[in-house]
Amino acid sequence: MIVLDENQKYYTTNELKDMGYSYYKIGQMEERGQLHRINRATYENLDYNGDENDFINAAAYAPDGVICLMSAARYYELTNFLPDVINVAIDRKKKVSTLPDWPQIKIFYFAPSRMGTGVMEITEGGNSFHIFDIEKTVVDIIYYRNKIGIEETSEVLRNYLKRKDRQIDRLYTYAKILRCETILRTYLEVLVS
Repeated sequence: MIVLDENQKYYTTNELKDMGYSYYKIGQMEERGQLHRINRATYENLDYNGDENDFINAAAYAPDGVICLMSAARYYELTNFLPDVINVAIDRKKKVSTLPDWPQIKIFYFAPSRMGTGVMEITEGGNSFHIFDIEKTVVDIIYYRNKIGIEETSEVLRNYLKRKDRQIDRLYTYAKILRCETILRTYLEVLVS
């Protein structure tokens, strides 16, 4: 019997091959109920014994995706809003072939310049996911304020400004790169006055 790490929930085909498993062995593991294929490149480890994490599940279905907008704001405790979907950004030239029934994932197609700015990798156990850093999250929420809602946008910015670890310079740098510096300045003037 082949034993997989019970702390790693998902394996890519390449990871399994690098571990020495042939396609035949991977197929056997699937037949025995050790693995469940979720898309062309990713398998779920059915012997996983760790905590459930929606972001790690989302990363398995959108491996090139980055947790964004209100999902990232919730992760950074910038909002009390409980999203019923996980917001994931992917490059507008890419596609996601399969989406799960749970957790529900909402895909946002970002331009390459928006995708390549402020990405961090978070690792928990043998699992990881990508998320935009806190300043990039705030700037994206301001940029998409009409889709997200003005109240939610104000709440996120207010909570960000209360943080001791805030980096206003980085916030302005991102706003300049992503062309929403004027909007950011307007929001800051209203909230600070």
